[in-house]
Amino acid sequence: MTVAPLRVVLADDERPARLALAGLVASCPGVTIVGEAANGADAIAVIERERPDLAFLDLQMPEVDGLGVVRLVQPACLPLVAFVTAFDEFAVEAFELNAVDYLLKPVEPARLAATIARARARLDGAAPRPDGDRVRAAVQAIEQRQTAPLTRLPVRRHDDILLLPIRQVASFVAEGELLHVATLKGERFVITHALKDIEARLDPARWVRLERGAIVAVDAIAKVSPLPGGTYLVVLSNGQEVRASRLHSRVLREQYLRL
Repeated sequence: MTVAPLRVVLADDERPARLALAGLVASCPGVTIVGEAANGADAIAVIERERPDLAFLDLQMPEVDGLGVVRLVQPACLPLVAFVTAFDEFAVEAFELNAVDYLLKPVEPARLAATIARARARLDGAAPRPDGDRVRAAVQAIEQRQTAPLTRLPVRRHDDILLLPIRQVASFVAEGELLHVATLKGERFVITHALKDIEARLDPARWVRLERGAIVAVDAIAKVSPLPGGTYLVVLSNGQEVRASRLHSRVLREQYLRL
């Protein structure tokens, strides 16, 4: 007997991450990608149009995030949901409620295969398929945890994993799919988190964005030098220099450079 393919939708506003996940999903036998979306609003439209069996939703997308997709999609169209994000502490509520699955970026093939198998089991009736109310309950539980401020950041130093207190971080600077972390003491680390995921967990009163790919701690700013065109060169206490964009220079001037 021929088994119907598992119909899947992917939603992630970061194109490299979405392409990487699409490649992994496409390599899974018996799985068909029926739609992709670069934001939550498009994800809702694709899900309601295609009625997939499973949707992989990035937890944090502009305007409508993965949680918003689950809240806003028509109940009759809600598929099985697997959230994809960089922070693993949200997984506890998801699995306790048995309502959603959870994948940590960067997604590992073996972990993805387990998600696909779990989805098949639920669709075949071998495992209970959650109803919409339970999925939304899981969303609420995850959303409550997601607002918790980031206090420590796991970073790697050779073979060791360090838990770096956020109060010791001076800046986050994105470069492609990598995020460079500099401490107040001048230490440097590289992680694979997306800058927007980090920013969502930081205290906005203590951090300021200087350009699209750079966020610095306000207390780490040692000097601000004007540049042509109304922009600024920001020098941090660790000696790091970050040039602020025109837009963010205006924000810097209005919020921090006036007595």
